[in-house]
Amino acid sequence: MEYRQLGRSGLQVSVLSFGTGTFGGGENEIFRAFGGNDLAEATRVVDVCLEAGINLFDTADGYSQGQSETLLGQALGNRRGQVLIATKAYFRMGPNPNQIGGSRHHLINACEASLRRLGTDYIDLYQVHCFDALTPLEETISALDQLVRSGKVRYIGCSNYLGWQLMKALSISERNGLSRYVSHQAFYSLVGRDYEWELLSLAIDQNIATIPWSPLGWGRLTGKIRRNQPLPEVSRLHKTREMGPPIPDERVYDIVEAIDEIANQTGKTVPQIALNWLLQRPTVASVIVGARNEEQLRLNLGSAGWNLTPEQMATLDQASEVSPSYPFWFHRRGGAERNPWPF
Repeated sequence: MEYRQLGRSGLQVSVLSFGTGTFGGGENEIFRAFGGNDLAEATRVVDVCLEAGINLFDTADGYSQGQSETLLGQALGNRRGQVLIATKAYFRMGPNPNQIGGSRHHLINACEASLRRLGTDYIDLYQVHCFDALTPLEETISALDQLVRSGKVRYIGCSNYLGWQLMKALSISERNGLSRYVSHQAFYSLVGRDYEWELLSLAIDQNIATIPWSPLGWGRLTGKIRRNQPLPEVSRLHKTREMGPPIPDERVYDIVEAIDEIANQTGKTVPQIALNWLLQRPTVASVIVGARNEEQLRLNLGSAGWNLTPEQMATLDQASEVSPSYPFWFHRRGGAERNPWPF
């Protein structure tokens, strides 16, 4: 397993991390569609991850209303010290009007609850799951800094931020000597390259690690989605398509057909090629993979330890390219001499 630096931090993280959205299930339709692993299944996939050298496990309090955190903590047991745990807070965790968001009140309470569910006294990477426009960003950052200074959190990150929101957060940290986001967990894949137009440039400039979530495009790059074929019976898209990112079917078909060409050259699977493409993108520190079972996990593990050729990367780049919005198309055309991609 390869390890990379997590942004401007001292942490080394495995290039593949394991996302525990499949742990639990609960009443949420999305998480039931993801998997619903019980403790025995969760423990088995954690065992396989550790054997493969994965050292970063990602969860969130909102995954199955805390069940994911609880099962991860139980599955790790006395192996807690061997791994890095990343969790997130923001989404509603109860009926109280203050049980949501990025306020000091909610983040401190949410962190304490996550620690109890995980069965640990510290969280390695604590991430704000979404931007909260109703809470001053200064309050969010200072609350996170308070958690770091208390020893309950080691590093902080964010998820699903806009460019200006992330840059403002970094500026607040710098001006006030507060803990700084070291990572941004974001939707990024061959079928979802919007991240590249602004957030990737920011990540390069500010040394923010990118942690892609849903690297197979919300289940569209499994190799089972094909032109002129019905959606497979076993696909979470039956229940979750409308809840995920909007991606035109024709775009998916074009990209999968380009991947098929490379699969014939390499002997790798469609998901392995899609994941390997991400591993070669700038700023990507760790790609979050999930799995319903051990077989899926082992297949995903096969995406690391090798590299697509420059020619194969170019083929995938071309097949998945999207027309940039303003002002990115202007920089790319009129200002390209002094604004090379991805700046």
